[in-house]
Order: sequence, then C-alpha cells, then structure tokens
Amino acid sequence: MVAARQPVRILIVDDQPLLRTGFRMVLGAEEDFDVVAEAGDGAEAVELSRRLLPDVVLMDVRMPRLDGVAATRAIVESRLPVRVLILTTFDLDEYVVGALRAGARGFLAKDVPSADLVAAIRSVAAGDAVVAPRILNRLLDRFANLLPDPAATPPRLLDPLTDREREVLVQVARGLSNAEIARALSVSETTVKTHVGHVLAKLGLRDRVQAVVLAYESGLVRPRT
Repeated sequence: MVAARQPVRILIVDDQPLLRTGFRMVLGAEEDFDVVAEAGDGAEAVELSRRLLPDVVLMDVRMPRLDGVAATRAIVESRLPVRVLILTTFDLDEYVVGALRAGARGFLAKDVPSADLVAAIRSVAAGDAVVAPRILNRLLDRFANLLPDPAATPPRLLDPLTDREREVLVQVARGLSNAEIARALSVSETTVKTHVGHVLAKLGLRDRVQAVVLAYESGLVRPRT
C-alpha cells in the first residue's frame, strides 16, 4: 500500500491582513497545501517557523519589528528544515539582494498569477529554487554597471565546468526551467538535471539562485537589453 503524500505546510507572512487572506484563499484551494499559520511581522514569522516547522514560508519583505530579510536570515541560520520564498515589489529590489544573501530559496513579485505562485511553492518545497524572470531582469538592469566587462575572460572558478555544463549554466541564469533547457539543448530533462547538479557541486553552490548570481557576477552572462 502506497502511503499518501504529506501536504506542503505553508506559513504566510505579510503585515497586510487582506493580502494574507487572499493568499490563504488561493493556497487553501490546493489539495496538497496546508496553510498552518499566518504572521504579521518577521519576528512572529521566526517564532512560528521554529515552533511549527512549515515546509515553506511565504515571506513579505517590508514589515514592522523585523523585516523579511532579517527574518529569512534568522530562519536559515537556525538550520531549520524550512525554505523561504520571498514576495517583493519592483521598488524593493535592494531587499531581494539582501534576501538572496540571507538564504532565500525563491523570489516572486506580489502580483504573480495564482498558478505561478502555486507552482513556485511546490518547486521550493521540493528543494528547487525559483527566481521570477521579471525580478531577475530588473535587478540585473539596475546593477549592470557593476558587472564584469563582457570582453573579459571569465574567472578561473568556472574552469571545472565542461562546455555543456557552461551551456546549462547560461540557460539557468536566463531563468529557464529544466524542461525548457532540455528543449533548447535537445537533450532529456534528466540529463539537464544531472548537469545542473554537477554545476552546483563543482562550483560549491547551494542552489540555482546562487548559480544565477555567479553566472552574472562572473561575466558568463550579461543582462539583455
């Protein structure tokens, strides 16, 4: 007899009650989701994360008492089996950078379509990382002048990668999913997953989010104009 899959346990964190209610309605409609609690600020989010151990924390960034970046850092540094998915708006790009450094596993805009939000939560719960292409593109456009000269030779830290692994890293940095990369490179999705795993292991990266940042910081990929 096959055991039933446990639902993804979610903590919703936002200082606006109406937004929390909206997210709860959307997520509560999914059979494999269980919204275990809500929090109105980062301090409460940290306390509930430690007590309830949700699978995914849907985290706002700008909140009273403790913002989402500090709350994310506290959760990650506590080594809890909890993954943080950040919700942001375009005028809060600096928070996205801080949350990335703090260990967030994903970034979405607050106006994300419901289907995309649901898919992102499932991906993060499964151990993947999610970066909304719009957020990534805006951040890269904003900080493009800080990135290396595209004519420069990429740092030697990329030397361990094979040519195909570099190709995969480029596609990951452009926000493509494994399935999309498989179609672009005419290989199987399983092969792409293997290449991504090799890239992360060889470069000592935690997840796809860090891989995206490294690809741009190294000059391997440049923001699109």
